[in-house]
Amino acid sequence: MSKIQFAVVALVFLTACGHPEEKEKAPAPVQVTAVTQATIRRIVHGDGALFPRDQASLMPKITAPVQRFYVNRGDHVKQGQLLAVLENRDLIDAAAESKGAVEQAEYNLRTTEVSTVPDSVVKAQTDMESAREARDTAKAVLDSRQQLFKQGALAGRLVDESRLAYVQAESQYRAAQEHLKTLESVKQDQIQGAAAQVTTAKAHRDSQEVQVAYSRILSPITGIVADRPLNAGEMANPGSPLITIMDISRVVARVDIPQSDASTVKVGQPAILTQADSKDEVEGKVSVVSPAADPNTTTVQVWIQIDNPGERLKPGTAVHSAIATEIYKAATVVPAAAILPGEQGGTAVLTVSADSIAHKRTVSLGVREGNQVQILSGANPGEEVVVVGGMGLDDKAKVKVVTTAVEESDDQDENADDPASKKDQKGAPKKDPGKP
Repeated sequence: MSKIQFAVVALVFLTACGHPEEKEKAPAPVQVTAVTQATIRRIVHGDGALFPRDQASLMPKITAPVQRFYVNRGDHVKQGQLLAVLENRDLIDAAAESKGAVEQAEYNLRTTEVSTVPDSVVKAQTDMESAREARDTAKAVLDSRQQLFKQGALAGRLVDESRLAYVQAESQYRAAQEHLKTLESVKQDQIQGAAAQVTTAKAHRDSQEVQVAYSRILSPITGIVADRPLNAGEMANPGSPLITIMDISRVVARVDIPQSDASTVKVGQPAILTQADSKDEVEGKVSVVSPAADPNTTTVQVWIQIDNPGERLKPGTAVHSAIATEIYKAATVVPAAAILPGEQGGTAVLTVSADSIAHKRTVSLGVREGNQVQILSGANPGEEVVVVGGMGLDDKAKVKVVTTAVEESDDQDENADDPASKKDQKGAPKKDPGKP
C-alpha cells in the first residue's frame, strides 16, 4: 500500500472513531391503564363434591320376601308415603291372635274384681263389726263396775269378772280384724295377678303389631327414590338397603380448604361453585366449617349449601368453590398485568409520568380477585401504570403510550366474556396514538 492510500485509510478511521454520531434511542411503546379504586374480595378456593341435603337408606327390620313395591327409581315421594310391603300374612294372623288374648285377660280381671272373694270379705267384715260391738259393751260394763267398786257399792269379784270378759272380747275383735285383712290381701293378690296377665297380653299384642308395621316400608323424608336394588318377590334382609331416598331440593358441597386459608372462612359467607364439565356458576352459602383439619390431607372441610331448583345439580358431581371471605371497599387496584418482578424478590409497577418517563416503584400487594390485584402501598389512584410492554424496561426510561384501534378491538374480542377484562378496559383511559 502506498503512503497516500495509508494516510486516507487512517484519516477515515480516525474520523469515524473520534467523532461518532450518537443516535438518540427511540421511546419504547407501552400501553397503560389508570390505578383505580374498587371493591375487591379475598377469595378462598377449594375442591370437593356434591351431596344431598338429606338421605335415608331404608333397611327392613324383618326377613321376608317383598310382596309389592309402590315406587320405582326416580319417583318423587313424600314423608310418610307407603313405598313397599313385605310378606306379612302370618304376622297379621299372629297380631289378631294376641288381640284375642288381651280380651280374655281383661275379662278374667273383671271377674276377679267382682266375684268369689268379696262374699268372704263381707262375712269377715260383719264378724269384725260384731266383735267390736261386744268389746265396746264389755268395756262399758268394766268401767261402770270399777266406779261402783271405788264407791264401795260393789264387790271386787264382780269387777274381776267384767275385766276378764273385756279381755276376751278384745281378743275376739283382734282375731276378726286379722282375718279380714288376710281375706282382703288374698283378694288383692288375685286382682294383681289378673292385671299382670292383662299387661303381658297387651305387650305381646303390641309386639305383634310392631312386626306388622315393620312389614310396611314408609318414607321418613320427602325426596326422590335414588336406588331400589330389589324386585317384588325377592328376599329383603335386615342390614341391606331396600330403598334409598335423597332430598336434593338443596345440595351440600363438601369442599376441602387449605389449612392456611381456613381461619378466614366463616358460616354464612357467600360462595360460587362451578362444575368440572360446565362453566355455569351457582351461588351458595357456607353452612358448616369443620373444627379440625384432616391429618392426612392437612385440609379443613367446609360445607356449602346450595338451592337446587329443578334438581339440576346431581349428588356426586365434582365441584370447585370460590368463597368470598373478606371484602375490601374502595381498595386501590390494578390489573394483574401491571405487576412486575421487583428487587430482592419483591414486586413493582411502572408508572408513567406526564413527560412520558417510566418510573419503577416497589409495591406491596394485598388480595387478588380474577384479573384485579390490590395495591397496599407504592401506587396511588389516578396514576397510570404500564400493562403492556413494561417487561425489561429500565427505571426512568423514555416511553411512548400507544393504543391503536386494532389493538383495542382485538383485546375486546378476546376478553368479551371476561368480566374482569371489561372492568380493565372501562378503567383504562383512551390515548391518542400520536400523543404521549
